[in-house]
Amino acid sequence: MSGSNSSDASFAHAASRPPETQADSPLAFTVHSMPSTGEAMAQAEARQTRSGRWKMLSVLLVCAAPVIASYFTYYVVRPEGRRNFGELIQPQQVMPPQAMVTLLDGKKEPLEQLKGQWLLVSAAPAACAAPCPDNLYLQRQLREGLGKEKERMDWVWLVTDDAAIPANMQSGLQQATVLRADPALVAQWIRPAAGQALADHIYVIDPMGNWMMRFPAHMDRKGASRAKRDLERLMRASSSWDQAGRATEAKP
Repeated sequence: MSGSNSSDASFAHAASRPPETQADSPLAFTVHSMPSTGEAMAQAEARQTRSGRWKMLSVLLVCAAPVIASYFTYYVVRPEGRRNFGELIQPQQVMPPQAMVTLLDGKKEPLEQLKGQWLLVSAAPAACAAPCPDNLYLQRQLREGLGKEKERMDWVWLVTDDAAIPANMQSGLQQATVLRADPALVAQWIRPAAGQALADHIYVIDPMGNWMMRFPAHMDRKGASRAKRDLERLMRASSSWDQAGRATEAKP
């Protein structure tokens, strides 16, 4: 019959159309499977975890930025285009944890009490033979030479034995922090240059307790002037994050 022939011809024509033409048909569509509820929740939790980690990292970077910037300024940029006079210690040596020192009255306190201030440190037996007196004098002069910034720096004498300090020295140590420390403990923290003794140098400690600089032994007046410039640059470079006084102290 003509109707049957016509239907067969139409079906044959549709079957012969190319696939892309068939896909254009309004009735052509693809069904994709939807993720399960558990899978969707897992994906959401993963996104939330990644977001939280990025936020935490951002906060840490913001908090550390002033310290990083000050060290970058001093170590890399080096203001005024001058080389430092003191020897930079790389890597820096951290303060020995849980170490104890002894006050002159016999009371024991943690070494970590010194954290929170820049420190000018010398170490020598109580008899204070040369160059110990010169170093103690230089420590006081270098600190005083910082002017209003001197409140951000303490000068410290680590006495490396149990002998009595000479009476004629005690009046000159009123502004110093004098502590008795085991030589083995001191050696874990600060060390002399090759061929020198521990007592020959003045050492610089940052407010985090890291030994970061050592001044040459037996400094003369010119050397003291150059050491003062190093300290001034350190004070400028750290001014954005370091304040006078320790966190546990009431500031004047």
